[in-house]
Amino acid sequence: MTERQLTRRRLLELGLALPPLAALAGSELFAPGALAATPELLDADDEPTPATTEGPYFTPRSPLRKSIVPARAAGMRLTLTGRVLTTAGRPVANALVDWWQCDARGVYDNRGYRFRGHQFTNAKGQYTLLTVVPGLYPGRTRHIHVKVQAPRGRTLTTQLFFPGVAANRSDRIFLPECLVRRWRLVNGRRLATFDFVLEV
Repeated sequence: MTERQLTRRRLLELGLALPPLAALAGSELFAPGALAATPELLDADDEPTPATTEGPYFTPRSPLRKSIVPARAAGMRLTLTGRVLTTAGRPVANALVDWWQCDARGVYDNRGYRFRGHQFTNAKGQYTLLTVVPGLYPGRTRHIHVKVQAPRGRTLTTQLFFPGVAANRSDRIFLPECLVRRWRLVNGRRLATFDFVLEV
């Protein structure tokens, strides 16, 4: 993003979109305890999420579900949450989010729907995915495939990646813009967030 391409959300982050302090003097904003915490902007550059290759293993008509983990599947559990937003920062309700990935050993299920599923965002554009941290598929870094589509919109096909994976450096498909955020370990489970930004 160049200096000429500063977006409204970026200006808000920098404090440049605020009215002059003199205009706020005496207002309720300066009453003790009146200021709310600034919300975290997870994808504050307003740039659309970049597309990547679909890969060879997409299967249409996956089941509707938030958890794509088969019963008794091995692997570190992962909860991924986030939103689908427009480039103006508005939530996209009822957006289709279709996931597929390999299991913890790096193996895809190409006959059934293990580690595959789709869901729709809620009224706030939010989604929650329950899965495992994917294994290392030969020649690739760890990644999750996803298709995201706003109602009556174009489909974004992309992949999500994970911080601190050595194979990120050699993966020709890896994009740092598609790294999950707030990657952390809590009570034996990995947590992460990612906001998809669509041109609609």
